Amino acid sequence: MKITRPAVAGTLESGDVMVRIASLDSQDIELQINSSVEKQFGTAIRATVLDVLSRYDVRGVALFIDDKGALDCVLRARLETLLARACGITALPWEANV
Repeated sequence: MKITRPAVAGTLESGDVMVRIASLDSQDIELQINSSVEKQFGTAIRATVLDVLSRYDVRGVALFIDDKGALDCVLRARLETLLARACGITALPWEANV
């Protein structure tokens, strides 16, 4: 999946997460996490983010996560919305990633 533009999804409300993405010139993934629950769940947040990026074959991005205690399902939904916006598509290829 090719990221064609910067995008944002989510809010900074309690129980939500705001995610931002921008493309890089390299194939690296730069991940910056700012979370109110990072000490307890930082490893799980990082694993979820990397799983979603891997599932959609996303590389060469800078990803900024501002977490306010979002559940895993909320984080995944925000990331998938972010990827659709950043690629300029209306829906992700769900069937291919089940």
